[in-house]
Amino acid sequence: MGNEFFQPLGSNGRACSTCHLPEEGWSVTPQGLQQRFKDTGGTGPIFRTNDGANSPKAKTSTLKARRSAYSMLLNKGVIRIGLKVPADAEFELDGISDPYGFATAKDLGPLFELSLFRRPLPATNLKFLSAVMWDGRETAPGRSIRYDLARQANNATTGHAQGQPLSQEQRKHIVDFETALYTAQIYDNDAKALNVSGAKGGAASLSKQGFYQGVNDLSGDSKTGLPSDPVVFSLYGVWDGLTVSAPADIRAAIARGQRLFNTKAFIISGVPGLNDAPELGGSSVINGTCSTCHEAPNAGSHSVARFLNIGISDAAQRTADMPLYTLRNKMTGGALQTTDPGRALISGKWQDIGRFKVPALRGLAARAPYFHNGMAKELGNVLDFYDRRFQLGLDNRERLDLILFLRAL
Repeated sequence: MGNEFFQPLGSNGRACSTCHLPEEGWSVTPQGLQQRFKDTGGTGPIFRTNDGANSPKAKTSTLKARRSAYSMLLNKGVIRIGLKVPADAEFELDGISDPYGFATAKDLGPLFELSLFRRPLPATNLKFLSAVMWDGRETAPGRSIRYDLARQANNATTGHAQGQPLSQEQRKHIVDFETALYTAQIYDNDAKALNVSGAKGGAASLSKQGFYQGVNDLSGDSKTGLPSDPVVFSLYGVWDGLTVSAPADIRAAIARGQRLFNTKAFIISGVPGLNDAPELGGSSVINGTCSTCHEAPNAGSHSVARFLNIGISDAAQRTADMPLYTLRNKMTGGALQTTDPGRALISGKWQDIGRFKVPALRGLAARAPYFHNGMAKELGNVLDFYDRRFQLGLDNRERLDLILFLRAL
């Protein structure tokens, strides 16, 4: 706890651990945030208008005002990220609908900052990263993940914590701490211990899991050249077929869920970054499984820095609490609406609008809600989205089995 990760190194009382709590999967959860709001009256370090509030101009002089100002943080566990459209982008900002009144038509211009609401990614299991941040903005081409994490720690201190740049020693200490962390579910209230009878749940097993950039990649393993193996998770196969009373029946369900994750086939189409990727053949239709995108063995992350658009930030998914941006292609004049341009605000490319990285899956149960914008309150809501998007065709038993497996990661 003496590490700089836990020290308020900025000017507003925040530390890395303000938004990355061990008891909340090294992220934050609405439940935990609501308790912190209650304990501090909405004045604790995470409740700062620069990025914790719905708008940097939000009023916070009263308890009622603070509850309104921080409603997105309290309800969805999202932090406001302010990013500009790159000057050389292939698109321009043509319109905005902001429920918080931060931006109006007269604000549109080169200095305008988009408000993007995103979940803090877990500061653990970083060994399995191929890109840092949802949009990869802290990933430097040709540099190591350690370099990227050091840059991220510094930018978080100068930005989120409103502090001065960290020394090289401070950055190293934080990265040393973060990269030594492994987090995974070790106990389930119904299945009990997840590392018995040959099962490999828990962080100890995860810490021994091999990983390198491009392992089991869809375009072929970067070292072996072998095609991607859809059997990504192998934690609970020894429990497959158990049929006796609890907890063995729940363990058998977890094993069935793992098998579904690896093998349940469905059609993947219309996913920019995947169906149009030249290195993957540019196929408009892919017969895939959950492990098609969550390919890193027993981690579930993407083993290369590939950004995908599955439609989370599409206008059709917008809820009333999210801003909506209209972007116009400078070349074609075509327009597109999104709640978050994602990777496009880093690359400036029209084709990257709505693309985000594929996150690792271990420790899921501790850090709801899900997706970059917190739109899925529970794991069941995640499956609801994928079922609508890709017609998974799960029956009730398969749905429950898959949830139980995801809960045991």
